[in-house]
Amino acid sequence: MKKHLLITGALIIGLFSCKKFLTVDPPYTQDAENYFKTPEDYERALIGAYDLLQTSFMSLWIGEIASDNAIAGGESANDSQGLHQIDAMSHGGVNNDLRSVFRWNYVGISRANYILENKDNINFLGKDHILAEAKFLRAYYYFELVKFFGDVPLVIDKRLGIEEVRTIDRAPKAEVYAQIEKDLKEAFPVLNPVASQKGRATRGAALALLGKAYVYQNKWAEAAQTFDEVINSGLYSLHPTYAELFDVAHENNAETVFDVQYTGLEGGSYGCLVCLEGNAAPGFQGIRQYNGPVYGDGNSYNLPTQDLYDFFPAGDPRRGVTVLDIEAFIAAQPNPGAITYAIGAGGHTGFYNNKYIKRQGEIGLPDNDLTSPVNYRVIRYADVLLMAAEASYHLGNTGLAQTYVNQVRSRVSIPGMSVNSLEKIYNERRFELSGEGHRFFDLVRTGKATLEIPGFIPGKHEVFPIPQVEIDLAGGRWPQNAGY
Repeated sequence: MKKHLLITGALIIGLFSCKKFLTVDPPYTQDAENYFKTPEDYERALIGAYDLLQTSFMSLWIGEIASDNAIAGGESANDSQGLHQIDAMSHGGVNNDLRSVFRWNYVGISRANYILENKDNINFLGKDHILAEAKFLRAYYYFELVKFFGDVPLVIDKRLGIEEVRTIDRAPKAEVYAQIEKDLKEAFPVLNPVASQKGRATRGAALALLGKAYVYQNKWAEAAQTFDEVINSGLYSLHPTYAELFDVAHENNAETVFDVQYTGLEGGSYGCLVCLEGNAAPGFQGIRQYNGPVYGDGNSYNLPTQDLYDFFPAGDPRRGVTVLDIEAFIAAQPNPGAITYAIGAGGHTGFYNNKYIKRQGEIGLPDNDLTSPVNYRVIRYADVLLMAAEASYHLGNTGLAQTYVNQVRSRVSIPGMSVNSLEKIYNERRFELSGEGHRFFDLVRTGKATLEIPGFIPGKHEVFPIPQVEIDLAGGRWPQNAGY
């Protein structure tokens, strides 16, 4: 029997050692003749497709570090060289972190495809919902790929052997977006308005992701209409206390449109980050060798910049929630002299990502740098409102745009303002969403990256390079992105 591969041979990574996947017997090496015989087979395969969402921490890091919001940080410049290259805009086709984004998302796609390839094997109650969730996940993973790499190979409803990969071209990003739209349009009418289990895709999540895909294509009328459905559903609202949005105690509140769910009870290792069931971001972004109250020690990655700190106006409470000024925090404690921490040689700004940081009381099992139970907020209702404001402004409905922006401002008790420019909406996105992995992609899609990111080369850095090893494994068939 031919062993089915993912997108290239390089994508057969150390997934099969992950405990969660051992329930699929064995995962993705069986053909359809001896699998997908029972409803439980489909459910187990769907769990496997969801599991690649756990790798979202890498998108968060790169979305901040590639922008003006953060530097790579860490122990040294050799500590995760890929992130330091991205920080310096010196990255090329040999970059382990970009390769991880590429292959992890294709693993997720392959797992969704495996379900959809075998969708007609048996009939059972609830199968339509499983297929809709698989389509949502495939759309999510392709959206990650297209925003990182532009044109990418488009594989639908099938797995491929290595010999077949050499015949596949990179699909134009318009075709990839068309498939994303198709999957989400087919998924959302079937998905439940409220998830039957935390973390599963819902109708609102599919609509919000569809609206976001429209925004990235400047399809403003379609985006506005889609966000209207989310807003008018009445299922979502802004959580009243911004400072509570990123703690475990208030997860899955009414502002949650879609979260990646993490647990602190099970982990992988530094040698298999894709195996993690905990969120790596809070530990990696924690304060190096910290000894003091509130926080736990970490690895000082993804450090906010002075530019981001200074961007917030005085009195905006979102600054303190987003950026931890470590020296100001220590000075405000009753025993500042007893608090210590270390500075990594990978860079130090004096600031830490306060949204995703290791806190006492939210620490998982050893190694607790890797097992944070803090969820990743993929899409919040505030993000939906601000994207809806942007779409409305482009359509000339500035009054509605202003209403949406001022709802977001009102939640943090900041006076409303006149929204008479797109710049004000863009600024509000930075105030509201910094530290969450959106900034680089916002700057690129709005045409502002050249102005805001040091070293950014227009015509090149809008997308990241296709990993060279994947090009080689495809027989050199795929052209590299321009400038790389």
